[in-house]
Amino acid sequence: MTPAPSRHDVVIMGGGLAGLTLALQLRQRLGDIDVVVLERRAHPVPHAAHKVGESSVEIGAHYFDTVLGLKPHMHGEQLRKFGFRFFFSEGRRDIDQVTEIGASRYLSVPSYQIDRGIFENFLAEEAARAGVRFIDDAMVRRIDLADDPRELHRLEWTQGGETHVVHARWLVDACGRAGLLKRKLALAQPNDHDCHAVWFRIGARITIDDWSDNAEWQARCEPQARWLSTNHLVGTGYWVWLIPLASGSHSVGIVADPRAHPLETMDSFDKAMNWFREWQPRLFDELDGQRHLLQDFAFFRNFSYGCKQVFSGQRWALTGEAGLFLDPFYSPGSDFIAMSNTYITDLIAHDRAGHAVAARAQLYDQIYHSFYESTLALYRNQYTLFGDPEVLPAKVIWDYTYYWGVLSQIFFQQRLTDLALLGTVRDELQHCQRLNVAMQDFLRAWSARSAKRNRAVMLDQAALPWFAELNRSLNDRLDDEAFKTRVRASAAQLQALATEIMQRACDEHPALDNGALLAVLAAHADTPVAPAAPMLFAL
Repeated sequence: MTPAPSRHDVVIMGGGLAGLTLALQLRQRLGDIDVVVLERRAHPVPHAAHKVGESSVEIGAHYFDTVLGLKPHMHGEQLRKFGFRFFFSEGRRDIDQVTEIGASRYLSVPSYQIDRGIFENFLAEEAARAGVRFIDDAMVRRIDLADDPRELHRLEWTQGGETHVVHARWLVDACGRAGLLKRKLALAQPNDHDCHAVWFRIGARITIDDWSDNAEWQARCEPQARWLSTNHLVGTGYWVWLIPLASGSHSVGIVADPRAHPLETMDSFDKAMNWFREWQPRLFDELDGQRHLLQDFAFFRNFSYGCKQVFSGQRWALTGEAGLFLDPFYSPGSDFIAMSNTYITDLIAHDRAGHAVAARAQLYDQIYHSFYESTLALYRNQYTLFGDPEVLPAKVIWDYTYYWGVLSQIFFQQRLTDLALLGTVRDELQHCQRLNVAMQDFLRAWSARSAKRNRAVMLDQAALPWFAELNRSLNDRLDDEAFKTRVRASAAQLQALATEIMQRACDEHPALDNGALLAVLAAHADTPVAPAAPMLFAL
């Protein structure tokens, strides 16, 4: 016999990172809200070899430690990340003789390397303590969405062979790539970013600091700290990640454009090791004697995708990978969870207050997709320049400046849902988006002509005072006028940086086509440009 249906304010399908953090955010903002989370996996989940997506960046990290108040766990049970680090080490074992991009010291705003098993077990316990009903080993079997706003959504799920029925005012899909609502509503959307990834966890620490005993190389940054970075070993058409986990394991992945490195050359552990032997031999040396410590192996073909709609005034939403997914190069996954969860929480709060939410949901969906499209531009058709030691450093500085100066400012200043205030800086935000698209095209054109000189040097992000200050500025608390001033300053900073990048490239390659970038710069030629000193690394 099927138990009598239960009624809830919100049912979240999926009790992973996206679903559990949303449940916590809802309970924090709306203390009496009735939230149920249905998770397919049995808990507790295993450490280390649980899910991919271990590296966080500033927005996601701020969401976890400050917005959700999980700082004690992040500091005590996870690893603080030593930023991103890049080595142009293709075909090389002498890692101290190649160009390295990274910071010599920690910058002001923290981010974390997250063991997803440890974190999701903790989040499930934290959600239960907060009054969320968390049900594991639960399989969703049927979804009936309400057509009438006076009706509730209906959901059937099973556990241990028994069928249960729940009714919910709001239904949120956080079930990852299974995309239950996406499939039901035919929302899947390709995005023309065709790449694949393979990854595995090894039960040992990969201490990249020990890959050279060169004293000068060792002294370039904080002692024995490089291994705490998200280390990227980069080459033309691909990059390799090395991410340490608090459980003592290390996450290793290859992400590639199939035109340069087909998935079939790396879709098993033995094939991946043979691939390392050819393309990243120093990592092969590290792993070859530790094959017996392999904990898992998996891959995704065409991992990046869009979604036609993620928020609806009909009281449903998608968050995390159930909606859309970009690219792991800059680890934006937890950022987009933070933003989508914030929008969903705000929509539910407005609905509970008796306000109509259809128009607001539509606007949030448009803004969220604009963030997605502008971030996708960082990756789409850019893999060819990842092995360029001259152009990628400029791209990394540009991409960080765009991220910290625009999107991060909006999130850290809690302006994500302030539609009126965002409307006052709409022109500046749109200019930054257009400038970013033009810059990505220009960087690709520059790399096609670059000599790709691979100097034995560390390009120290912490040695750029303006760059370190931009990171620190995320900690400021701004009123409305100060926020508008900050966005306008970010637009001016990007205008100045774009001008310097263009001039550097064109000085070396006079025939380089800069017309599209010049046109965007000229459209805001009256934007005040302040920097008196060079903004880029001296090369």
